[in-house]
Amino acid sequence: MSPHGATNLGSDVLSPVADRGLGLEVQSSGSWPNAGQIRGRHSGPDPLERQPHNGQLRKLRQHFHREAVGKRDRQSSDRQLRVLAYSLVPSPGASPDEDWNTLHAEAEQHGYAIGARLHDVAVPVPTTYFPGSRTGRSVYTPPWQRPGWREVERQIRGGFAEGVIVLDRHNISSDDDEYRAVIKHLGERYQAFVHLVIPEEPTAPT
Repeated sequence: MSPHGATNLGSDVLSPVADRGLGLEVQSSGSWPNAGQIRGRHSGPDPLERQPHNGQLRKLRQHFHREAVGKRDRQSSDRQLRVLAYSLVPSPGASPDEDWNTLHAEAEQHGYAIGARLHDVAVPVPTTYFPGSRTGRSVYTPPWQRPGWREVERQIRGGFAEGVIVLDRHNISSDDDEYRAVIKHLGERYQAFVHLVIPEEPTAPT
């Protein structure tokens, strides 16, 4: 699939795609941290400084989902929650079509209405992969620097969706601090939520 609406961010490893003819507006909300403020993307977490466990991250994500449901119920209890479908594919030649099918089936099961479908192409670190995930353990570019993810945030900020549905957390970030920052940013700033098809896996025993 050839990308359209691409915006040059000075990187040759990203290629945004927005289905349904969306024009990308690549503008940060201005509240994201600088890249240097989130540690551990390339060096890995310090074993002496344990980052939040997946159970805590899952509870945080579920908290903002409950808030979004409560807000919807106060406004119109019979309206479906609107979500954006997002996928991160590992190479320019990879297609997100399989992800779209899975995301649509999951959305239908939970009664969500899917709006736009967006994806980014990223080059993962080639050494470590999680079973069941199509992306690597860590991605060179954090989500808020990816054109497709910025479009996700733009549409949520504009009130076109209350959440985003993705296959697993590694489509957003495999780094706990980055992932937690995304959940909190969407939840606290926009009262929006992240829904995962594959929940956060248990923390491996040490």
